[in-house]
Amino acid sequence: MSTGTSTKRYETPNHPYQGERIDEESDLLSRYGLKNKEELWRAQSELRRYRREARRLIGDAQGDVDAANEAGADFVARLQRLGILADSESITDVLSLDVTDVLERRLQTVAYRKGVGNSPKQARQFILHGHVVVGDARVTRPSYKVETVEEDLVDFDEISPLADELHPERAEGQ
Repeated sequence: MSTGTSTKRYETPNHPYQGERIDEESDLLSRYGLKNKEELWRAQSELRRYRREARRLIGDAQGDVDAANEAGADFVARLQRLGILADSESITDVLSLDVTDVLERRLQTVAYRKGVGNSPKQARQFILHGHVVVGDARVTRPSYKVETVEEDLVDFDEISPLADELHPERAEGQ
């Protein structure tokens, strides 16, 4: 057995063939331009971890929400920094999060919403090919979680040919 093996970072569905779930997943894949269902399952597993941590903090405080907010202040602050929770929301709001809240914070989605690509898939391609920067750093991972302070810093790399607004692949109205 190799010592450097990594573990899976997601859980697959318990029942592989459920028409309704498959339709929902396909809709999310096309809406967010995901490459495959594994990316969706990763986001769902991430959301499960957030909810599990919130339940643990609330349980440790024996249901006292104020004590749970105090104990989980760092946890809630991290989710607020990532933009998954709004600034006014607390630890109980973590339990009502949806997978779309996690998917909306991916660089691919943020870049598409800012007009970096005509579609989520095109934004993904621009990211993978190194045309997109967050601040001064080139990021080539579409799954990168964009913090709220970094949101306005997502743009084309200045040395990229796509930085020219007249480039034929640029989104209309850029």
